[in-house]
Amino acid sequence: MAQQTPTGSKGLFDSLKGLAASLVAIAHTRLDLLSTEMEEERERLTLLLIVMLIGLFCLGVGVILMTILIVVAFWDDHRILVLSGFSGVFLTAGIAAWWFALHKIQTKPRLFASSLHELSKDRQQLRP
Repeated sequence: MAQQTPTGSKGLFDSLKGLAASLVAIAHTRLDLLSTEMEEERERLTLLLIVMLIGLFCLGVGVILMTILIVVAFWDDHRILVLSGFSGVFLTAGIAAWWFALHKIQTKPRLFASSLHELSKDRQQLRP
């Protein structure tokens, strides 16, 4: 004779299997979201770095050529004044850029913010 198990215990094991499957599915979804966010952030930073380097190169060449042009134009009359003025402008711009970069580093957005938000929503749903 086959031994019969109570229907409650079979239902409990099925419920546990279903719960485990749901937890695995939630973890899979969250890890997929996390990997997508990491890839998007890497692509964004790569593009930003390339554009910034191109921009800095072009600005640097332009500033050097403009400075040489103005110094040559005022070579006979006010060369010391022009060179000291450009030195002050470049030093001020460098300090301002340094301050801006430090400000951006200190106020960066939280990494994986949407993944953490989704995980907190999952945690709230799983609470009784």
